[in-house]
Amino acid sequence: MSKASKRPAIAMPSVQEDRAITAAAKADPDAQPLTPRQLKSMVPMKVLRGRPKSASAKQLVSVRYSPEVIDWFRATGEGWQARMDNVLRDYVQRHSR
Repeated sequence: MSKASKRPAIAMPSVQEDRAITAAAKADPDAQPLTPRQLKSMVPMKVLRGRPKSASAKQLVSVRYSPEVIDWFRATGEGWQARMDNVLRDYVQRHSR
């Protein structure tokens, strides 16, 4: 069993210390507070992460393929799943006419 870790107590600054810290921060030309306009233009980091949403989102499914098919596509290198999708999409287009 693991032992519970003991965290050191956090000492909060007094009102006077807090005012001194705030005054020092405001006096630093490299650390000025953000303007209301800058604050308004900020977006959460989650919004900026990852790939942009596609207009035609793909669906996650579980499919079983024969080993020969998987081996052949994997042997074509990085991006083999996208190539497999392209082959299947071409097949659908040719047979949907």
